[in-house]
Amino acid sequence: MTREYLKKADLTPKSDASETHKTVQGILDDIEAGGDAKALEYAAKFDRYEGNVLLTAEEIEAACAQVPEKLKADIRFAHDNVRRFAELQKSTMQNVETEISPGFITGQKVIPVDAAGCYVPGGRYSHIASAVMTVTTAKVAGCKHIAACSPPRPGVGVAPAIVYAAHICGADQIMAMGGVQGVAAMTFGLFGLPKANILVGPGNQFVAEAKRILFGRVGIDMIAGPTDSLILADGTADAHIVATDLVSQAEHGYNSPVWLVTDDRTLAEEVMQLVPGYIDDLPEVNRENATAAWRDYAEVILCADREDMAACSDEYAPEHLTVQAADLDWWLQRLTCYGSLFLGEETTVSYGDKAAGTNHVLPTSRAASYTGGLSVHKYMKIVTWQRATREGSKPVAEATARIARLEGMEGHARAADVRLAKYFPDETFDLTANG
Repeated sequence: MTREYLKKADLTPKSDASETHKTVQGILDDIEAGGDAKALEYAAKFDRYEGNVLLTAEEIEAACAQVPEKLKADIRFAHDNVRRFAELQKSTMQNVETEISPGFITGQKVIPVDAAGCYVPGGRYSHIASAVMTVTTAKVAGCKHIAACSPPRPGVGVAPAIVYAAHICGADQIMAMGGVQGVAAMTFGLFGLPKANILVGPGNQFVAEAKRILFGRVGIDMIAGPTDSLILADGTADAHIVATDLVSQAEHGYNSPVWLVTDDRTLAEEVMQLVPGYIDDLPEVNRENATAAWRDYAEVILCADREDMAACSDEYAPEHLTVQAADLDWWLQRLTCYGSLFLGEETTVSYGDKAAGTNHVLPTSRAASYTGGLSVHKYMKIVTWQRATREGSKPVAEATARIARLEGMEGHARAADVRLAKYFPDETFDLTANG
């Protein structure tokens, strides 16, 4: 059978890109020209906050004191898991060298960037976990300076739990500033901060567009759109859990797609029957987001078999991919396009979002077809080096001179010629382009 859409999305997640670009470019230009004062103007306008921008040690201590001990323990648990997984990732990156030919040695060196800017959303929801995910990985990577930036709330400031998370995970400075102005402050080195070498962390469409515009003069983790999630489920799956997991991700936002791909019509129909009731049971803001996401962006796709299910999933390249099906090892080996994979009913995207250890800053909008998510590697530069004995450089110089002349790059050829002439004055070399 061909794929059958039991539920088809009416919309695809996108914003008015041209209008957003124009707005964000204008703000960035203003702040770059006007510096600290202009950033503060935008903070007063958008954040409606006029408190201290860079939190002092006393303010951090006071914020941390407001966090309940049980939540502190949970944040420390999440931090420890993320830190240990990041350390494992870092261990896969090595300084190496090899004698690529006799007397000619090449190598690579892994160097962390100096300054990282971590954006932590704090608007609709306080993204405590984003502080853990971004700051911890930067710290493990070895960045010399880590700035954490989060939108303050009027009369309150940055959510105390975000301050606590950023602080214990290793942030050197915590900034009470959100949106484009916060991203600009870290990029341009305002308020005494070092200029960021890389910007990381999720955000709304304005934050994402600011990162897109600034990419090139500063590194970024990725350009993210609305979060998306796909569940692969067969007849062995529990419809109650599948429906709950779909709703849990739909609450992210009105334009957050969730997809169910299955080869079992009975399961699909049961899940579709359950979801609306589960959405209605959510708190108001969550319910409004999930209702719109399910209505406008969700899909339920019936496939012929598990191979077709896997192929469908790879085409969607979801940010989050859950498998609730038999033979998990088969799926692990077969699937190739996803930001993060959750194998079996015993784990869920929510675990990865909050505390399991793998990072929740992941590629959206099918970007998982070509990139992975945030990791220690994003903060690391892999640079190369070479050195040689004079004898070892001889065959490389000969090949270089001839290839360069064939390309028409005489200057390159002569840089090889002079070394052969100096090191081997008694030898004659044929360095012409054509033999």
